[in-house]
Amino acid sequence: MIPAGAYAHHSVSIPADAPRRVSRVLMIAPTPFFGDRGCHVRILEEVRALRALGIEVEIVTYPAGADLPDVRIHRAASMPGVRVREVGPSYGRIPLDGSLLVTAARVARRFRPHCLHVHLHEGIAIGVPLRRRFGIPLVADLQGSLAGELADHGFLGQRGMLPALVRRVERWLVRQPDALLVSAQSGQDLLVSQGVDPGRVHWLPDGVDLEQFRPRAANPALVRRFGLEGRRVVVYLGVLTAYQGVDLLLDAVPEVVRAVPDAHFLIMGYPNEDAYRAQVAARGLSAHVTLPGRIPYAEAPDYLTLGCVAVSPKQSLTEANGKLLNYMACGLPTVASDTRVNRDLLGEAGVYVPVGDASALATGLAALLRDPDRRSAAGAALRARVERRFAWPALASQLAGIYERLSPPEAHATRS
Repeated sequence: MIPAGAYAHHSVSIPADAPRRVSRVLMIAPTPFFGDRGCHVRILEEVRALRALGIEVEIVTYPAGADLPDVRIHRAASMPGVRVREVGPSYGRIPLDGSLLVTAARVARRFRPHCLHVHLHEGIAIGVPLRRRFGIPLVADLQGSLAGELADHGFLGQRGMLPALVRRVERWLVRQPDALLVSAQSGQDLLVSQGVDPGRVHWLPDGVDLEQFRPRAANPALVRRFGLEGRRVVVYLGVLTAYQGVDLLLDAVPEVVRAVPDAHFLIMGYPNEDAYRAQVAARGLSAHVTLPGRIPYAEAPDYLTLGCVAVSPKQSLTEANGKLLNYMACGLPTVASDTRVNRDLLGEAGVYVPVGDASALATGLAALLRDPDRRSAAGAALRARVERRFAWPALASQLAGIYERLSPPEAHATRS
């Protein structure tokens, strides 16, 4: 484990009005951006926060995804017969990544970026030849372990030749960038264990828009729509998969309802909505669980503030968990799996339960639902914590400082 002080020099930021060598950044996102989920939200908020500092950002991404009016997006050409899942790995990403490389090179020739900012491990593979071609720094933004994510999605086992090969490829990839950004402090230790120079690793946590996500009264129209009058509501908003703990959450519902009969679970997100609705019906939980499906990011605060408690029983030990910041900003007391990633975000104000323990999850939720004073105190503490540590203006300034340190004056003079 690397001492915290080893990374202290990475917190240097620059004032918004400071002269800068880096004013154009090309982001590469090998994912169907934009979707209403964690990694995509991080990308979007980074772009918006950097723009507030005067840094122009353009994004190159997959053919699928939602366009945004305030973000310049370039899409790779689609491939005949290739359809990529919105969530999780697939073999269709391999030819699309080749198309993404071609598109990124074309955009870079026109845009003339001062820095490449790539997301995910696939982004590194695309960014390495582009860095060589254009002679500019490469920054990689990682959400966890490549091998770990493939295993979490059931795409890869833990043992055998293929997992060993993936780990070797991952180890090579993470040594290539000039700087690596990790959203959880546990990611620092992982990268150093893979042979990365600690001086290249920067902790840049996920941030949150504190104006959009804030405590507010529940929307009466939504309360009526979901029949939540007189209910104590537990909210979840994220990807609907087993590794996110959705199955575990359903396992906990009966025990919570026995302890708190007016409890109701609003489980929001995608994909697999229909499969989980069928599971809820088969378990006889329909009176206590609602699955509205995909929630547009702009509407997320209205839906979250229907709850008096938020939950994240995520099973992954390495992947980031940005949904917690939205919970915190809305002032929601939060029950989460006891992982280092979650503790880094929630701090002492979180309520933690062992990973994979449905009974402990039910106990933690029921205790909060029965105690309004504890809920109020925890929610206020989490809002205060997110204001201090996870507001985007300060994080964007830190990110701009990383760009600046990687871009020598003489290199900028030749590219401007």
